[in-house]
Amino acid sequence: MTDKYFRIKAACYVSNIGGAVMGTLPPILFITFRELYGISYTLLGTLVVINFFTQLIVDLVFSFFSYKFNIPLAVKLMPAFSVAGLILYALSPMIFQSNVYLGLALGTVLFSIAGGFGEVLISPIVAAIPSKNPDREMSKLHSIFAWGCVGVAIFCTVFLLLVGGKYWQILTAILTLIPLLSLILYSRAEFPELEKPERASGIIDLFKQKALWLCVLSIFFGGAAECTMSQWCSSYIEKALGIPKIFGDIFGVALFAFALGLGRSLYAKYGRNIEKMLFLGSIGATLCYGIAVFSNNAIVGLIACAFTGFCVSMLWPGSLIAVADRIPHGSVVMYAMMAAGGDLGASVAPQLVGIASDAVGIRFGLLAGMIFPIFGIVVNFVLLRQRKRRDKSKF
Repeated sequence: MTDKYFRIKAACYVSNIGGAVMGTLPPILFITFRELYGISYTLLGTLVVINFFTQLIVDLVFSFFSYKFNIPLAVKLMPAFSVAGLILYALSPMIFQSNVYLGLALGTVLFSIAGGFGEVLISPIVAAIPSKNPDREMSKLHSIFAWGCVGVAIFCTVFLLLVGGKYWQILTAILTLIPLLSLILYSRAEFPELEKPERASGIIDLFKQKALWLCVLSIFFGGAAECTMSQWCSSYIEKALGIPKIFGDIFGVALFAFALGLGRSLYAKYGRNIEKMLFLGSIGATLCYGIAVFSNNAIVGLIACAFTGFCVSMLWPGSLIAVADRIPHGSVVMYAMMAAGGDLGASVAPQLVGIASDAVGIRFGLLAGMIFPIFGIVVNFVLLRQRKRRDKSKF
């Protein structure tokens, strides 16, 4: 990495930590919101849907109209949406006293816009920075998100333990400092040269490639498997396994994020054959979901929830690596389509779990979420077979 790209890379890393705030904070507060404001599991799950559906809309807009955007300006404005959304989130009980949920939903929309921009733009920016091993740089970028989740989960848990859930607005305000820092870093950063976004004709050609759609399916099921457990393991550990919230958050949410970061960091250092990692990760995630749901031992169930993080660690970034290998000159549009696939999975699956949890119980809800890594096994097996055939053809 040359010195002139140091600031932009640091800004991308901080942005991913900001994404960890928006992905980790809400599920940790789910039980707090339920107790303080009487919000149902279904509505809490809907907040997750709003988050990822908003990101999905941003992804699709970029997919079809990316050539109309000033990319550097969009990146620089991205953290401002995060700051505004988190502030509105924190002020919801005061601004929307008769309907706190409305304020939470509107705040979620704002910071999710930033999340959508981040998914579409951060990966191609890092990919465009000259590097000896771009695959590992991509894994490193996504490992930053996971380590951010670890830090946020521990900080939030300790804060809520020492200060109390009724002061959750102060916690949210403190975490707003992270996207504020990325806003400052982006303001004077040097941007690498990016592939020019295609107009409609180029987009149609890209959409005709079967490899793209196969990788979109891979990230759909991978995003679903990852986000279902990350969004619901805190509530599941507390309500279904009977483990106190502090231990559930630290040894469940934080360990899930730790395992997620560990898997991505290991791949960044030693990784190769991403298709094999995708296939084995889907199998491991399915087993972990099954153990978590059917085990009668709370400790075993907690460990299974946490270890799911290691199994799903490369399902999202690995799909990006796989598509970049198959379509080496894909632009922002390709990353937008991949982000759309991941966000669709990340919105549909947690909502399904929320509905099932209200109807039958949270244990059955998590069982419903297990169908996504199962389908991921099939898709990633196809990717693995393609890789083996291509390797054989070289000899």
